[in-house]
Amino acid sequence: MPTPYGNRGGMAFGAEELRVLRRALALALHPAPASDTDVRDCLRLAESVDETTREAARQRAFLLADLDRYRGALPGSVTGYLSLLTDALAAGHQPGVDDLSALRALRGNPAAAALLDRCRALAEQGVRDRLEARHRPRVPASRTRLLALPGGLLDAADQPAAPRPGTPPRPVPTPAEVFPPKRRPVQPPAPPQQWAAG
Repeated sequence: MPTPYGNRGGMAFGAEELRVLRRALALALHPAPASDTDVRDCLRLAESVDETTREAARQRAFLLADLDRYRGALPGSVTGYLSLLTDALAAGHQPGVDDLSALRALRGNPAAAALLDRCRALAEQGVRDRLEARHRPRVPASRTRLLALPGGLLDAADQPAAPRPGTPPRPVPTPAEVFPPKRRPVQPPAPPQQWAAG
């Protein structure tokens, strides 16, 4: 089973899982009929990844709950708090206002001062990332569909229609056909002249 490790919920795969993953990628890049064994192996790997992801989320929730408890018990719990905060940052925790305030109060502790600098940098980067994401132009949904990779199969709708055999090439239109000359406005007919009775 894949096992979570510290940095942002990453996963480490064993040799057998890497073999299945390589086979799945090969099938994705070069579509071919998959054997029943390949299908079963891929399904088992997907279930293992899902379970590991759920377990990592549960562990992260416990870690953050412990962090809140230790922060509430400061300054007496300073050693445990700093250790838990370091673990939480390694797991992808974004330091918030509470963390920054607690670390400012502990600035006399060298470890707390170093963590404060690290958390400030992470918080500033988080703000920049959010502002960037807010101002980044959104791609229309019609353009977000992935195209086939080299060696893969294109959707039939994406393939240009091949000309029928024996069909003459389509003539290139002349400039006069594309941009016809402007017509002069038609003058309205003159009103009929009335002759005076005489």
